[in-house]
Amino acid sequence: MEFVQNNLLLIAVAFASGAMLIWPLVRRSAGGPWVGTLQATHMINREDALVLDVRDAAEYAKGHILGSRSAPLAELEGRVGEFAKHKSRPVIIACDSGNRSTNAIGILRRHGFANVFNLAGGLAAWQQAGLPVEK
Repeated sequence: MEFVQNNLLLIAVAFASGAMLIWPLVRRSAGGPWVGTLQATHMINREDALVLDVRDAAEYAKGHILGSRSAPLAELEGRVGEFAKHKSRPVIIACDSGNRSTNAIGILRRHGFANVFNLAGGLAAWQQAGLPVEK
């Protein structure tokens, strides 16, 4: 007990650093399943996956995944009907980094989409992998 009292700051730092190590794992479990760029390209080419870009229109115009469709997160709820015919296909959701796509996955799942995947790292990871981007 004396050790705990004398080293309270040290114990607090240990807990905080442990929490920071675990946070990415907890964050990744939300909004999943996640697919990397390699798995996403396989799904696009072999399973005819639909890629939805949930960034706003201006971001989409600056550059997006080749063949992706623009569906800004703010408009997605109202536009779900446009994508209903793709419910049986895999759907890959992309944004800049994976944050907005997490929300989009929830919207699509509430509307009956079962095969929805979050692109890990978003468009930044796609570009870093040297994959095609169109403007």
